[in-house]
Amino acid sequence: MEPQILPWVDWSDEQILDLRFCDLGVKLPGSPIAPFIRQLDHELKQRGLEFRPHCWLSDDWFSPDGVPGIAVPFYMAHPRLQRLELNQMLEVEGGTAEWCLRILRHEAGHAIENAYRLRRLRRRQELFGISSQAYPDWYTPKPYSKKYVVHLDMWYAQSHPDEDFAETFAVWLDPESKWKQRYAGWPAFRKLQYVDDLMQSLVGKTPPVANKHRVDPLSSQKKTLRQHYHEKRERYGLDFPDFYERDLRRLFSDHPDYSQHPRADQYLSKIRKEVRKRVTYWTGEYQYTIDQVLKEMIAYCRKHKLRLVGTEEQTKMDFMVLLTVQTMNYLHGGHHRVAL
Repeated sequence: MEPQILPWVDWSDEQILDLRFCDLGVKLPGSPIAPFIRQLDHELKQRGLEFRPHCWLSDDWFSPDGVPGIAVPFYMAHPRLQRLELNQMLEVEGGTAEWCLRILRHEAGHAIENAYRLRRLRRRQELFGISSQAYPDWYTPKPYSKKYVVHLDMWYAQSHPDEDFAETFAVWLDPESKWKQRYAGWPAFRKLQYVDDLMQSLVGKTPPVANKHRVDPLSSQKKTLRQHYHEKRERYGLDFPDFYERDLRRLFSDHPDYSQHPRADQYLSKIRKEVRKRVTYWTGEYQYTIDQVLKEMIAYCRKHKLRLVGTEEQTKMDFMVLLTVQTMNYLHGGHHRVAL
């Protein structure tokens, strides 16, 4: 099916931002994400499971407690909204086929727990932990831990028992994961084997929880997209300490000897997009957050009239290493805010 034709498709971002969610008029059937939802259903069918999560459009990705379904963010319903998301947040979470399927499999892990009330099982609690454990505001990932699978960014399985189960389920469900080979010898293998045995026990069984509840559907949300993005940027915004001066002055200088060298602020502006993408890929941090750090660094360099000391190519490599190391130190120091 062709993308939906809606009156705001040719509007500017500024015009669309003043629309309310309930006025968007987008639907899942025929949308860009519809084929991926069908792919998820196919993967569940191939495993012999009767369970199929119902999906609806909302303001973000989530699977609510007690609901055997998946909320899909509004921007996944239309290419124009994906462009808006990109312009507002510098990336589209789930915007590629692989990324979208990874998220859908993860959310399906939450949904199937709701559908079969799996969190009540004693062995599930022994292996993954108790769901009633409070979600943290912060957590410190351990990148080399073999107690958890690796599926979504930032070692997400380590954040909470429910996320651990959802991530393990997603790895198990992925037909390309080869989990028996990849996780052989890991403590996480016991969790994967448990999920495999548990799902085998559910083959052909109708889920006892089959409600079609939709939490926070677009049709009920009166908030404008402008309000939504303001709040989202606040959530993913700058939370880094002021480490700029010390580290920037290792690469740039205001000494007269370098007065003919390229300006640091202009150079960083030129490589900003490339640096943002690479550091995001290496660290799992949000592009928006990294971009805010870059923005402050550029402003500092401009204020203090710093200039390059070395060559542009060497400076680029050194700067990306600097920013990556600082970001990882910050995340692993327990200061990362988890967007759960």
